[in-house]
Amino acid sequence: MDREALRELLQALRKGRLSVAQAMEALAHLPYEQLSMAKVDHHRALRQGIPEVVLAQGKAPEDAAEIARALYARAGRVLITKASEEVFRALDLRGAKFYPRSGVIAAGARAGRKGRVVVVSAGTADAPVAEEAALTASFLGSRTQCLDDVGVAGLHRLLQHLKLLRSARALVVVAGMEGALPSVVGALVEAPVVAVPTSTGYGASLGGLAALLAMLNACVPGVAVVNIDNGFGAGCLAHKINIQASKRP
Repeated sequence: MDREALRELLQALRKGRLSVAQAMEALAHLPYEQLSMAKVDHHRALRQGIPEVVLAQGKAPEDAAEIARALYARAGRVLITKASEEVFRALDLRGAKFYPRSGVIAAGARAGRKGRVVVVSAGTADAPVAEEAALTASFLGSRTQCLDDVGVAGLHRLLQHLKLLRSARALVVVAGMEGALPSVVGALVEAPVVAVPTSTGYGASLGGLAALLAMLNACVPGVAVVNIDNGFGAGCLAHKINIQASKRP
């Protein structure tokens, strides 16, 4: 349940469209619901503006699916990250969509997306993490656009899209190898940049550590960095920046 859903419930109670018993039933699982293996946090969207999202990695497919179904039952929507085909089959939820490239499962549409988050990826190998970021921001309610395969090895590919880059309220920039792209994008735009290092690369890339250190050492102001391959975290941060910007007078 998010703030808007709670507001609608209380207004319905005040106007007599909902009984006290019905309201109590709707609120019965706040702040959390105890499952056999997990405590499902239905209250998170009220506290943070972002609902609990299921990280499937490290969980048995059946457990991840059970948690997701509990969230969907109360909110009418759910997002699962780092998921597999086995998790999607175990979920067996009508309307859910699986994105195998990024390992994201999403169910439940959100109307009225706001602002603009632009997700930029350096190379094709970075696309799974970029897609995770874009799907996350879109699920949360941000209008999202993607700009793929515009890494610094061919800088002219990026410069052709300056209008799009500068139209964003927040940008997510995803890169592996030497991790230079966020600094370049940050030097071209006014909006905040969320940099995501990926484990793309070999040898001295050290599983994304080289890109992470390069991004942390960026001299361009206004660039924040999330963990390696953390498209979800980047999508959440970009969404929060975007939504806060939309509240400005």
